[in-house]
Amino acid sequence: MMSNFRLHLLSLSLLVGLAAPLGAANAQASISSVGSGSVEDRVTTLERISNAQAQLLQQLQQQMSDNQSDIDSLRGQIQQNSYQLNQVIERQKQLYQQIDSLSSGSNGAQASGGADAAAAGAAASADSGSSASSAAPAQTGDANTDYNAAVALILEKKQYDQAITALQAWVKKYPDSTYQPNANYWLGQLFYNKGKKDDSAYYFATVVKNYAKSPKAPEALFKVGVIMQEKNDTAKAKAVFQQVIKQFPNSDSAKQAQKRLAGL
Repeated sequence: MMSNFRLHLLSLSLLVGLAAPLGAANAQASISSVGSGSVEDRVTTLERISNAQAQLLQQLQQQMSDNQSDIDSLRGQIQQNSYQLNQVIERQKQLYQQIDSLSSGSNGAQASGGADAAAAGAAASADSGSSASSAAPAQTGDANTDYNAAVALILEKKQYDQAITALQAWVKKYPDSTYQPNANYWLGQLFYNKGKKDDSAYYFATVVKNYAKSPKAPEALFKVGVIMQEKNDTAKAKAVFQQVIKQFPNSDSAKQAQKRLAGL
């Protein structure tokens, strides 16, 4: 009798012990949309959910990896563009330094443009001004490539006559290039160094007349005044220097023009 009672009590205890975890499992299953059914069915459902979550996590990881690859590619492109920009800036600095070093007769003054007053008298001799003994380098059809080749004759090869020929051909072939002010300036400086001041004034005047907003224009206009002064044409020199001060009042060339006027 006592033995049967103990067995019955033990059975109740086991039922109570099983009821608590099963109730918690049912509650969790309800939250996770596992559903009802046998333990095996619920385990299968949980496995499917776990597999789906694993696939989603894998997709997210792959997407993150792809995004990182795109970011790395963009970073590399930005670095390359920055390098190329720095190269262009350094090239411009080199050009301006060479321009200053070529100014042999202007007492350190900058040169870059021209004036309408000098253009009329110098235009007639411009076409026959070059004394280059060899033909210009063959043009490729690309304005930038041909311009760089012409400038290389000045900066690297020191072949100034050939450079004149190349630049004269270039300004005719590529009239719409953004390098037109620089090319005309180079021609003005090259002719000036050769002592052909009328031809020099013509090309400097072309810069001012056709490209008045170019950074080279103030310098070129001042250079025309220097040429007029060296030709003992004091009236024209004064007129040009005054024009520099009026047209480009905040430029270094205006300061140089003021000094020249004070000495006339």
